[in-house]
Amino acid sequence: MKIKTAKDRLKRRHLRLRNKIAGTSERPRLFVRKSLRHLYVQACDDSIDHGAKTLFSASTSDGGAKGHFANVKSASEFGKRVGADMKSKGLVRIVFDRGGHKYHGIVKALAEGLREAGLDF
Repeated sequence: MKIKTAKDRLKRRHLRLRNKIAGTSERPRLFVRKSLRHLYVQACDDSIDHGAKTLFSASTSDGGAKGHFANVKSASEFGKRVGADMKSKGLVRIVFDRGGHKYHGIVKALAEGLREAGLDF
């Protein structure tokens, strides 16, 4: 029996999730990635005719700030900031891709911050 690592289990959950969701040009997929210190989000158009383009990206490591930004409070603030930036670019309706992570804690705070900023998902 093969022992799976936490990274393998995360990848498997993400692939299972990706079989069910996809982004379009009208409703891009907002992908969330976590590290121990930072959060990263990307809005992607997965449609084949456009060639899977990244429409928007942001991270807590932008701006050269130092410190630990992967906590619930900063995730909520980051979600509000990202939501405002996406609204200014005309991306209001999205499909939320939690990246295989459970929908609680940091991921949930980020999603609620995005909703507070006015994104629809």
